[in-house]
Amino acid sequence: MHIHILGICGTFMGGVAALARAAGVDVTGCDSAVYPPMSTQLKDLGVEIHEGFDAKQLDAKPDCVVVGNVMSRGSEVVEAMLDRGIPYTSGPRWLADNVLRDRHVLAVAGTHGKTTAASMLAWILQDAGHAPGFLIGGIPTNFGMSASLGKSKYFVVEADEYDTAFFDKRAKFVHYGPRTLVLNNLEFDHADIFKDLDAIQWQFHQLLRTVPSSGRIIMNAADENLSELIKSGCWTPVETFASDNKADWTAKFMDAAERRIGIKTPGGLSGETRWKLGGRHNLENALAAVAAAQSADVTLEQSLDALSRFEGVKRRMERTATVGNIAIYDDFAHHPTAIRRTIAAMKRRYPGQRIVVAIEPRSNTMKLGVHNDTLAASLGEADIVWMYRPSDMSGEFESSLAPLGDRLRLFGDYDKLVSDMSAKVLSGDQVIFMSNGGFGSARQTLTAVLQRTRRS
Repeated sequence: MHIHILGICGTFMGGVAALARAAGVDVTGCDSAVYPPMSTQLKDLGVEIHEGFDAKQLDAKPDCVVVGNVMSRGSEVVEAMLDRGIPYTSGPRWLADNVLRDRHVLAVAGTHGKTTAASMLAWILQDAGHAPGFLIGGIPTNFGMSASLGKSKYFVVEADEYDTAFFDKRAKFVHYGPRTLVLNNLEFDHADIFKDLDAIQWQFHQLLRTVPSSGRIIMNAADENLSELIKSGCWTPVETFASDNKADWTAKFMDAAERRIGIKTPGGLSGETRWKLGGRHNLENALAAVAAAQSADVTLEQSLDALSRFEGVKRRMERTATVGNIAIYDDFAHHPTAIRRTIAAMKRRYPGQRIVVAIEPRSNTMKLGVHNDTLAASLGEADIVWMYRPSDMSGEFESSLAPLGDRLRLFGDYDKLVSDMSAKVLSGDQVIFMSNGGFGSARQTLTAVLQRTRRS
């Protein structure tokens, strides 16, 4: 069996490739943007990647083409696939038909935190001896890969609300059939495919319709949009979680530096552990993962023990270098809520030190100007902001950043941005690169420059 994956370097499609390879399928693929960590994972798997979307790549006559949602009608390879009558499917459908069938699927959905919460959940199950399968939109450091078939009935999937493919405009997650569903939060995002919040809620409600009455839904009690979603119709028992005392599952920080957490179950059991993360958003992620793990009969004690050894996720506040006492991080944050929470967590974790941010507003929602009214406020606690300005940003973008004043450094060239950063960062700074893309390798370039000029 030979499948050819269109858009193979996306985190989801790269995970599908890994699962197919593990199942003994011959896998090839194509993409236009090839960069780590997914390109590295695919190379290690021995997957041949064709660069570009031309028709010639189909001359190998794959048995099936798996189409990523990056593809659209008019693309040469898509038109050739249709003209030649080659069988095709979507990534989510391939996953459902070939991997998820007859398994206990634990799905993690929401606007923010899906990758981290799903990674925590997979690690908790692994550490408890369950050997779960998983497909996550990032690479958990504890596993070193984004996907695994696993060896048990349990499978953890990051449940994305983005559309499935050009021929299936439903959200990806309606294909998964979860028995345990985590609902982390719900905000407006993906303005390129959703008209408004109601359109996203409608997709989430289709997801609720697929969860059996014998299953379990784990919901963030503090999110009003999720509460409204449940009121619109739910046929599955719901357990709530929150970082206060107004939910079934609760959690809190046990120290000011957020290096120790405590969790309490609906039954009144409680426990504490040290961990390596920080931030209230990650506390909520951990709480959701612990609650979901209980549906696989994992005890609170086992979950807390696993969390103490959770190493995080690549590109989710991943500390990639420390040069001359300057710490450099890679972070995937690209929505104002995630940006604000990340900076606030770093401020609490490193009091008295500067938190400086380099950000690339790359998402379609950002480029459409949807977040212009909230982006500057989300960066309000940063001491300096280096902003890369893509040429296709909306005309109001720069004026929307005016509240940042002289803390803003705006550049339309990656090299000039890095040069300015290298001259202004100081010893003790916590430097965060935020992008859902490659950022022109700016982080790697700054690291190399500092290694030449600031090595202590």
